[in-house]
Amino acid sequence: MDWMELSQAARSWWVVWLMILFVGVLFWAFRPKNRKRFEQDAMIPFKDEENGG
Repeated sequence: MDWMELSQAARSWWVVWLMILFVGVLFWAFRPKNRKRFEQDAMIPFKDEENGG
């Protein structure tokens, strides 16, 4: 296996790896179980305003 073949194989595997990672992040972000946590996290910047600060 020469350098060009190795380079092409690595590119192919990176595409596969990035697609799996992307689908995993989408799955994690859109799971109904995480909705409440994300809503709470979205309110973090406004917590000081609620306390009069």
